[in-house]
Amino acid sequence: MNFSLTKKELRTIYKEKRMALSQDEVHFLSEKIYERFVLQFNVIENQKVNIFLPIQKFNEVNTQIFIDYFFNNKIRVFVPKIQNEKLISVEVFPDSEYEINSWGIKEPISDVDSNVDLDYVLTPLLYCDRSGNRIGYGKGFYDSFFSGNYKINNKIGLNFFSPKEDVSDVFELDLPLDGLITPYEYCGFNLNH
Repeated sequence: MNFSLTKKELRTIYKEKRMALSQDEVHFLSEKIYERFVLQFNVIENQKVNIFLPIQKFNEVNTQIFIDYFFNNKIRVFVPKIQNEKLISVEVFPDSEYEINSWGIKEPISDVDSNVDLDYVLTPLLYCDRSGNRIGYGKGFYDSFFSGNYKINNKIGLNFFSPKEDVSDVFELDLPLDGLITPYEYCGFNLNH
C-alpha cells in the first residue's frame, strides 16, 4: 500500500534510520550497492562519472569503493564541489588533494569546473520514491546542478533504503532521478527526457 509523506517528514524518518546504522552496516550495505551498480551498468573506459564524496558523520554510502573501481578501469572521475553556492564538477585523479569545506564535506582543492558532459552522476540522498523524486538535505544543490550547463545521461541515486512512501510535495523545479540503487534492488524510472 503506497502512502504519501512530505519531504520534511521523509527527511526526518530516513535521517534517523540512516544514523541508526553501525559503521559495519554502512560498509556492508555500501559494498552491496557498489556490486549492484557494477552489475546494472556497464561503465567503460573513458566514460565520465560524477560521484559524491560521502559525509561520514551522516553515514552516507561509502563511495570510495566506486572511485577505486573507476580509477582501476580508466573511467574518468569527477566530484561535486560547492563554489559560490552552486555545485561544480571537478575532475579528480588518484593523486588529487582534498580539503574539508565548511559543511564538513571533503572536496578537491582544485576549483576547475570541468564543464564536460557526464555519463553518470551518482547522487547522494536521504530518500527517493518510486517516481524518482529525490530528497536530499534541502539545500537544492543537486536540482540546480541537474538543470545547469551539463548534459547528464544518467542521474542515479545511491541509498540504503528502498522506496516505500511517495513524496507528497514535489515541486516543478525538483528534477527526478533516472534510477536508484539500493543494496536490494535497482529501480529504473520511466522518465520522458
